[in-house]
Amino acid sequence: MTDQETTRHADRPLLPGPPPPAGPAIWSGAFRLYFTARSSGLLGDAMLPVAVSAGLIGSGHGVGTVGYALAWWLGPFAALILFGGVLADRFTARRMMIGADCANLVTRILLAVLFFQGIGHTWQLYGLLAVAGAAGAMFQPGAASTVPLVARDVQGANGVLRTAEAVTALVGPALAGALVGAAATGWVMLIAAATFGLSAVCLLSLRLGPVPAPPPGDSLWRNLVVGWHEFRSRSWMWGVIVIWMGFSVLAYGPLIPLTASLVVPAHGSAVYGLLSSAFGVGTVLGGLLAIRFKPVHPLAVGGLAMLTFPLYPIGIALDLPLPLLVPALVVCGAGNTFWGVMWATSVQTQVPGEVLNRIHAYEVAGSVCMVPLGSALAGPAAGAFGARAVLYGGAVVGLLVVAALLLTPPIRGLRRAGS
Repeated sequence: MTDQETTRHADRPLLPGPPPPAGPAIWSGAFRLYFTARSSGLLGDAMLPVAVSAGLIGSGHGVGTVGYALAWWLGPFAALILFGGVLADRFTARRMMIGADCANLVTRILLAVLFFQGIGHTWQLYGLLAVAGAAGAMFQPGAASTVPLVARDVQGANGVLRTAEAVTALVGPALAGALVGAAATGWVMLIAAATFGLSAVCLLSLRLGPVPAPPPGDSLWRNLVVGWHEFRSRSWMWGVIVIWMGFSVLAYGPLIPLTASLVVPAHGSAVYGLLSSAFGVGTVLGGLLAIRFKPVHPLAVGGLAMLTFPLYPIGIALDLPLPLLVPALVVCGAGNTFWGVMWATSVQTQVPGEVLNRIHAYEVAGSVCMVPLGSALAGPAAGAFGARAVLYGGAVVGLLVVAALLLTPPIRGLRRAGS
């Protein structure tokens, strides 16, 4: 660990983050290491939902068990992300990310053992997924704050990273679906363990310049309060999060378990993986578009891109043939990723470096905290109203989200930093 990386600043007004790194606008040596680490970790994460969903359903468990499993994975993440942001500010994000990768490596190995032996007790599965979710909460804050430290073109770097995320979303589910269908979920978990090991090695090799941090001596509670005040002072930010909370519980959260419950029994896990990969192809296209296209009002244009979301739940609910469903998911993936780059870049360029980890933790907590609830309620909601009706409702919610984004002046009017 370098001395620069542990630099702490005296108590003073919050200022923008450190100057951009010298060298190439995107592909510096530091960015290449971070890109490799992030991509390999994302590949490991991308395989988990498909592998667990298909593995459970294939072994005779119902959609309720799948929903609870995903909730146990995402719930600790949402509950602990705020503390992950504070700890990343206090001990540097790099240290926290390395520790999280090591924890994920161990949990994936144990999950492999569990699936090889057979899921006799679901609490064992839930416990390991909870640890994996907690590790994600320790990693995620640094995933955003590191980008301005390794690349001068922040939006371009986010576009590259989202494209890499898209490729992992393409390869990961397809690989997981193929292995679950042909062998066992345990092999997927062993491959995922190797990806987290590679990520940890790359982060160990990464050297960063001075890292903004809170004043020494501040308590954990004080750090949380400062982060909350900074978050609350930005109406465009908390406005998006409030909108996304409703979207997560009513539309996005139920999407994966309901899709698995309809597709896997009818068409098999390989088709389920193919559909997830089609979404991944779209996210590649959305990331590539976001590298070049830099609108003056990023959140307004990103909100328009979210008009593509209803294609996913409607296509699944209608049981469209693959030649129609695959392109629908490609378009949906492109819009989803373009929004994601506009949002991530807005946060990273509009927030002072001293509080970026905590602010990112607050916005991630708000945007994902309802996803576990939506996943957990997918089974009961499908039982009460039918899976297809719940998916149709999610499509309507997606349209209402776009309307809310475009009708809220601070969100619609936010300008790109420097414009």
